[in-house]
Amino acid sequence: MLQLGDEVTLYSLVFVLALLGTRSPVWSTVLTTSLCLFLAMFRFPLVATSRARQVLHPVAGKVSAVAHRGGGHDAPENTIAAIREASRNGATGVELDLEFSADGIPILMHDETVDRTTNGSGPLSKMSFSELRRLDAAAKHRFRSKFVGEKIPTLEEAVKECIKLQLTIYFDVKGHPDEAAAALTDMYKRYPVLYNSSIVCSFEPKVIYRLRQSDPEVLTALTHRPWSLSTLGDGTPRFSSVWKHHWMTMMDILLDWAHHHLLWKLCGVSAFLIQKNFVSQNYVQYWAQRGVEVVAWTINTKVEKEYFQDVLHINYITDSLVEDCEPHY
Repeated sequence: MLQLGDEVTLYSLVFVLALLGTRSPVWSTVLTTSLCLFLAMFRFPLVATSRARQVLHPVAGKVSAVAHRGGGHDAPENTIAAIREASRNGATGVELDLEFSADGIPILMHDETVDRTTNGSGPLSKMSFSELRRLDAAAKHRFRSKFVGEKIPTLEEAVKECIKLQLTIYFDVKGHPDEAAAALTDMYKRYPVLYNSSIVCSFEPKVIYRLRQSDPEVLTALTHRPWSLSTLGDGTPRFSSVWKHHWMTMMDILLDWAHHHLLWKLCGVSAFLIQKNFVSQNYVQYWAQRGVEVVAWTINTKVEKEYFQDVLHINYITDSLVEDCEPHY
C-alpha cells in the first residue's frame, strides 16, 4: 500500500509547483485537492498479494527466471519453438511481445516490422496474418538451421503452449491500448487459468490502465528504463540537437517521478519491471514497502543471475537460460 509519507510528499510537491506557477494559494489548494480526488476516484487497487505472489513465484520461495521473448538467444524469439526451448532449459516463465497484423489478429512480434527476425520485409500494419504466416521466423537466428520454417504464432497459440508447459506468461504490450485490452480480456475469459499464471506489462501506462478498466482482476506491471526518452539503452544521446536532448532529459525526470509516485498507484500495479542498472537493495526495499515487486531486465551473465537471485532475491528476465550472452537494452 502507498505509504503516508508518499501521500504527503506527492501532494506537497503538487501544491508547491502550483503555487510557483499560479502564485495563488487558492488555486494551488484547488489543484492539489483535485488531484487527491482524482486518485481516490479513478485509481485501481492492487490485486491481492497472495495472488500476485502465486503468479510471480509459482515455485514458493524461489526466484523466477523468465525467458525474454521466449529466450531469443537460445531459439527464434517470440515463437512456439522458443517457448518449448525455454521450458526445456528450466525457465519458470516467458516474456512474450503482443502485436497485431494488419487484419487485427493478435500475434507475437517485438518490432513494428518483420525485417529483423524473418525472411520478409515490411511493417506489420501493412501485412495480413496470412502473409505473416508464410514467413520464416527463424530466418535471421543463429540456430536457423535447427528451427527452419518456424512460424509467427498467434497470441492464442502461444497461450495454449504456455498453459500446457505450465509456464508463467509475462505479456509485454507495446501499444494499441484498446486492441490489446480487448484481445487480452478475451484470452483471460477463455483461459481463466491465466489469472493465476500471467501478468501484463507495458512501458505505456495507458495500456495498463485501459486493461484494468476492461478487467480489474488481471495482474499488471509497469516497465521502465530511466532516461529512455533522451538516451538509447547504452547511454548514447538519442538526439543530436543539444536543445532537444536537454528538453527530453527534463521530460525523463518528470516521467521517472510520475512512475515512482503517481502512475503505479493510479494503475494499481503489482510489479515494476526495470532495467538492471538501476536496481539495488534499497530500490527493491522501496517498492516492497509499497506492496510491489521488482523484476529486473535483461540479465544475461551467470554472475548477474547469481546476484539477482542470491543477493537481491528478485525475479529476472534473461535472453538465455544456458549461457552468457551480449547485454540487451
